[in-house]
Amino acid sequence: MSTSTLFSLEGKKIAFSGATGVLGKTMALHLAAEGAELLILGRTPEKVNELVAEVNASSGKAWGYFADVTDEESLEKVAKVIESQHGHIDVLINSAGGNMPGAVIRPDQNFLDLDSQALRKVMDLNYLGTVLPIKALLPLMLKVGKGNILNISSMAASRPMTRVMGYASAKAAIDNLTKWLSVELAHKHGPEFRVNAIAPGFFLTEQNRTLLTEPDGSLTQRGNQIKTHTPMNRFGKPEDLLGALQWLCSDASAFVTGTIIPVDGGFSAYSGV
Repeated sequence: MSTSTLFSLEGKKIAFSGATGVLGKTMALHLAAEGAELLILGRTPEKVNELVAEVNASSGKAWGYFADVTDEESLEKVAKVIESQHGHIDVLINSAGGNMPGAVIRPDQNFLDLDSQALRKVMDLNYLGTVLPIKALLPLMLKVGKGNILNISSMAASRPMTRVMGYASAKAAIDNLTKWLSVELAHKHGPEFRVNAIAPGFFLTEQNRTLLTEPDGSLTQRGNQIKTHTPMNRFGKPEDLLGALQWLCSDASAFVTGTIIPVDGGFSAYSGV
């Protein structure tokens, strides 16, 4: 089998939540350029429609669906529409997630300052926002006897970071879910079901920009610490995720399941000494 065939995404139906963010958009545009058919899920119609239009204007194929990833009922309704229009899906990418100020412990705070309601929202968005789309859309894979689920984790999952207590806990749950579900699906539904995750290192996004950079663009103390502890001595660029994304979405990774793939510039390998 040629390399181009092995890594091909041509005609794969990929449902994608969280595709309108900084990293998600870059991934979505790449998948479309590689011939995938994108089913974009989001709760903000304007953002979803904008991305769908951009994909289609570039000769790609995309459809938009509106659902809140924490709302099981809305996801079930969307799943029925997708089934009626597309029949099945080949890949589900769960990229919806984020953080909230109240679930962050600043240097001038301690654990008792944690906002439990903010923590609940962060856990709901990152963890339930992955579980519920899987629950709603898995039947569209089961009907054809195969499927591929790709979750988005974080370096904060395996190496708990100071401050981002809620986000780190939620992403640790994603790692556990990825491994657990890989075994569950393989044992009960067969070897053509796979579940993996990508764990990005530090990428500048709208969510973490104020933590890592000053208003003038220079690095904060935290930004400098992270860069120093990244052997490649830089933050990631969205394009850095595309190789792992292509591999995990394609048949090139047919015997890969239950893995968390770091894309972190060496951050997870560096002890600091």
